[in-house]
Amino acid sequence: MRIDEGRLRAWAAWTAVAATGPYLTLKALWLTGHPVGSDDPGQMDKLWLVNLLTVGMDAVAVALALAFVRPWGRRTPAGLVLFPMWVATGLLGTILVALPLYLLSILLLGPERSTGHENGDGLGGWVFPVVYGGFTVQGLALITAFVLYARQRWTALLRARTGELPHSPTLTVQRSLACAAALLGLGTAAARAYWAAGGTAGLPVALAQDRSRGVAVMDAVTAVMAVAASAGLLVLVFRVRPRRPLRTPLLMAWTATGSLFGWGSWQLVAFGATAAGTTGPLALVQATQVVTAVLVLAVGAVALAERAAAARGTVVESPGWTRGVAGCGGRERCCSGGGPDCAGCI
Repeated sequence: MRIDEGRLRAWAAWTAVAATGPYLTLKALWLTGHPVGSDDPGQMDKLWLVNLLTVGMDAVAVALALAFVRPWGRRTPAGLVLFPMWVATGLLGTILVALPLYLLSILLLGPERSTGHENGDGLGGWVFPVVYGGFTVQGLALITAFVLYARQRWTALLRARTGELPHSPTLTVQRSLACAAALLGLGTAAARAYWAAGGTAGLPVALAQDRSRGVAVMDAVTAVMAVAASAGLLVLVFRVRPRRPLRTPLLMAWTATGSLFGWGSWQLVAFGATAAGTTGPLALVQATQVVTAVLVLAVGAVALAERAAAARGTVVESPGWTRGVAGCGGRERCCSGGGPDCAGCI
């Protein structure tokens, strides 16, 4: 049975919009002086900046969901869709990975021993399932809508192969930056894996004394994301297995770097806003996450821009392609062996 992708995309987008309702309502109450679900009203006053930022982030998610189903969404410049969706994929995708792992740890190991801080900031026990349940539904729905939107808008890119990326004059620079990003990513992965395993060196005293299992799971997921981001980019710039579909390493690097950038930036801002402390090694690791993600994003963007330029028949050269000849449908470039035929050129 053939799936109606348009209908599914609309359903997913509107589900994502609806899933923001409980969270936005809760935040609106907190911002207007109604500390529902909090045992410490004064704490909500200290978190007003964090609450305001998260309201703005969810508002962006609503705008993205609408862009995926409204006609103006197809006309929106790609960057205005891709950058916020990159961050959203990283933030929500990490929750989609970490939350099941955390719940599995409870199933296998039992509930965590009470430390007196498990509800964080005096929040009621019902707040966590409401908030993260909403994030889970929102993440699944928004990412589904985006995938279907991308399939329609960037069909050619998702059907391309890794070897079709051009060997341009900037490739040496791309590879150098990719290696630098990989080293930074491995450093981030090592630090996060150490903290996930129970290490506390480099952490502020307050955080070292209250290391919950949920935080350890997030550190472990971040370590995996750092390795995945580096691996995805290296596959792209070194053309590993050139007949591999381009979408595989592209989506791996997309999700992993979005996670590094989104959570690294959020922790720097949120910890700073709440005076939780981001000093020394912790701040360095968080900043390194962001730098790694930006490097991968920059290199990937250049590689894809050059591929688009090559497809339009500009000066970028690629092995197996040559300048257009008669009989190729007016295209400025046609396959000269080893690639798709002219009818399949993009």
